[in-house]
Amino acid sequence: MSLGPVMLDVVGTALTADDIRRLQHPLVGGVILFARNFVGCEQLKALTASIHAVRQPPLLIAVDHEGGRVQRFREGFTKIPPMREFGHIWDESPKRARELATEAGFVLAAELRAHGIDFSFTPVLDMDYGDSLVIGNRAFHRDPQAINELAFSLMQGLKKGGMAAVGKHFPGHGFVVADSHVSIPIDEREFDQIAQNDMQPFRQMIDEGLAAIMPAHVIYPKVDDKPAGFSSKWLQKVLRERLGFNGVIFSDDLSMEGATVGGDVTTRSLAALNAGCDMVLLCNKPDLADELLNNLAWKMPAQSTARLARMHGAHHPQSMTQLREGNAYVDAVKRVAMVGKKEGDLFA
Repeated sequence: MSLGPVMLDVVGTALTADDIRRLQHPLVGGVILFARNFVGCEQLKALTASIHAVRQPPLLIAVDHEGGRVQRFREGFTKIPPMREFGHIWDESPKRARELATEAGFVLAAELRAHGIDFSFTPVLDMDYGDSLVIGNRAFHRDPQAINELAFSLMQGLKKGGMAAVGKHFPGHGFVVADSHVSIPIDEREFDQIAQNDMQPFRQMIDEGLAAIMPAHVIYPKVDDKPAGFSSKWLQKVLRERLGFNGVIFSDDLSMEGATVGGDVTTRSLAALNAGCDMVLLCNKPDLADELLNNLAWKMPAQSTARLARMHGAHHPQSMTQLREGNAYVDAVKRVAMVGKKEGDLFA
């Protein structure tokens, strides 16, 4: 059974009969984990192993594990700093910032892979305009060049750790103040202004091999009256054709307030898939998940199947014990732990 176009969550720290029933549905292709699915490292490894055992090829397992306030697993994992910290270092020493971002990506990926997770929805490529309620210090910088250099370095570290990168939130969520989790943000800027600023890190990262992108639940009315994740103008005309992107497009969570303009959950999902998403996310709503699986009719395009296959974690993951026996990992953890400390420590 090939991977389907829907990514769901699971209820708790072990699979229930309802979880298994949903995950065996042919429309499902992946699972996203949250903090509630984690109580400890051994439990997490058992959970991911049980998810991967549900069917063949195994479902993709993802998590929002960026660092800073968006880090789902903490006990037993290295504390990854918010990405803005690397931006602060870049202002003083771009080379040092790039090195540290690479090490942070490696640590992040290696630890998640050691627990059976295929990829994290990271990095944030949004520009830090200083006003966004939801982006904040998740963004690297205001300067597109700094964002690109740091995000590329992080991507290289993720790759070393066995993990693909997912850039978000296309074409840029940083300018609007509103949080799309709880409202429907509207960005009134002209296309050219967005293209010359916010889209630059996406364009550069695509040229450098970015594997996947997540569009924003933001409406840019000068371009389209639909949020970017439901807009064929943004996803097909701009992202695929103009920018030449051939990786995976993941929708943002379709249970978020910013997605409700798309109608009921099935209508929303069809709108996102028809606009160009390869996989749609539906989180924290088991009743809506059942409704979607009962009602969605979608034939998976061969291109989407091939793109999603590339998101499986690379090479067999090392255990945490094996990682801790390697100098590269141990040294990287030490240096990442220093990020955000006073400058005298960083540049000693």
